[in-house]
Order: sequence, then C-alpha cells, then structure tokens
Amino acid sequence: MRDQAEALRLKMMKEEGTAARSIAVISGKGGVGKTNFTTNFASSLLAQGKSVIIVDMDIGMGNVHILLGASAPYGLKEYLTGDRTLEEVITVSPDGLSFISGGSGLETVLEWTDGRFERLIQAFEALQQQFDYILFDMGAGASESAIELIVAVDEIIVIATSEPTSITDAYSMMKFICLRDPEKKFFIVNNRVQPKEDGNEAVTRLQFAMRKFLNKETALLGTLPEDSAVHKSVVAQQPFTKLYPNAPISRRMNAIAANYISSGTDIDSKEGSTFLGQLKKIFARGRG
Repeated sequence: MRDQAEALRLKMMKEEGTAARSIAVISGKGGVGKTNFTTNFASSLLAQGKSVIIVDMDIGMGNVHILLGASAPYGLKEYLTGDRTLEEVITVSPDGLSFISGGSGLETVLEWTDGRFERLIQAFEALQQQFDYILFDMGAGASESAIELIVAVDEIIVIATSEPTSITDAYSMMKFICLRDPEKKFFIVNNRVQPKEDGNEAVTRLQFAMRKFLNKETALLGTLPEDSAVHKSVVAQQPFTKLYPNAPISRRMNAIAANYISSGTDIDSKEGSTFLGQLKKIFARGRG
C-alpha cells in the first residue's frame, strides 16, 4: 500500500512539474543573526508572492516562534511521534508566515525508527506540494545531526559577518559540507555590515578560499547593514521587513529575496525531488 501511495504522490508531483525548493540556512558560529535572517527572508518571499514555510531545526534552542510573535503548542516532534497531524503542527504567525517548531528528541535521523522516518518523508512530500520554498533554520555549527539534513537539501544559504572568526567558521562549515557533497550549491549573505565597511571584501576573501582550496564557486546573495530596526523588531516580535518596510535593511532584504527568486527555476520534481531522494539514501545508509 505504501509503495502504491508513494507512486501516486510522485506521479502527481511530476504532473505538476515542480517541487518546492528546500533551503538550509546555516552559520559557522552563533550570534550572526541567522534566525533573524530566516524569518525576514521568509517574510520578503511571502511579500513577493511566494508561499514559504520555516522548519525550525535548531534543536533545544529554536526561537523562530518568538521572533514571529506566535505561540506554537506543537512541533515536529509531536508529528513524528504520531501525536499530532501535520496540519496541527503548522503554525501561522500574525503576519501570515507558516512555520513548524522543532523540539527535543530529534537528534539524528539515523536514530529514528522506521515509522518516524516514514512520517518525515510524508510530511516533506506534502509540504513540497503546498509551498514554493521550505526554509530549514539550522542550529549553528556542524553537528552530525545538522549535516544529515543539510546535505539533503537543494541549496544552502550561509550567514556570516565580516569578523575574522565568523568568516573562518563559515569556511570550515562549507568545507565540511563540500567533502560530503561537492555539488552542493551555496549562497552567502554578509550580515551586520558596519557603516563605512566594505561589505563585499570579507565575502570576496571567503569566495577566494573556497575557489582555491576546494575548487568550489559560491554566490554572494547580498549584504545586510547594521540597523537599529533589527533590535526594535526583535523586541516587538515582528519581522523588520513588516514593521519597518522603509528601513535600509528591509530594502536590502527585499532585494536579496528578489535576487534569490531570480537565481533559478523551481527544482525539478524527478524521483520525488533531489531532497527527498537524498534523505532516503541517508536513512538507508544508517540502516545498512
């Protein structure tokens, strides 16, 4: 029955022609504004006519719901255990952004039961039909549990600042991922750029290192300035793109979202999307 149901779903996806783009938003270290970027990037995508959902994968430290001013009584854990349906764990913020909270007990897909992984695949199949973009807000660093999912997604957005430690950690993170999947596509965002600072200089050095040592090209998606609107919006628990639409950082974020939308077409849905195919391979290796 499962094989027949899956074949039907994949047939429907192929007839529709495309599947959602899955994106992991990562950083080499904490404190660079990764989650704030994710929520506002999603808000900009939504404002530009795209349907988007955030999946909070910062296990134990997830705060997407706080930044969006929403209460999330249930999360991914409750869905995987079968206690709640997918619809019950999707929360919609007051500004209309959909998200799924994480939770404890999601340490690694390699330790999940067959039943939980089956439900995970079913959820992502459904989300790929409902949304244009699935954003995974990952925890900082390169834990094995994070890498399992990051390697599976279609594309990666790396958030860094111009600080040397942030650039070094971002490079280490991308190098680690490249060793697992040399074909993975990276976008870089330089966040919290100070006044009179060349926001592209640090990224240029990072791109040079990736090209020289890993033979890997990376794309600069954009830069975001240091802006008081960020702190004010965090206190207000609203995206700054909604609360301060004319602020310099909001205009930059909207440009980044537009740049990303135009960076490529929707992911081809062959074999149930590259994302789902990669997840199944990871789980199969863990079971082997």
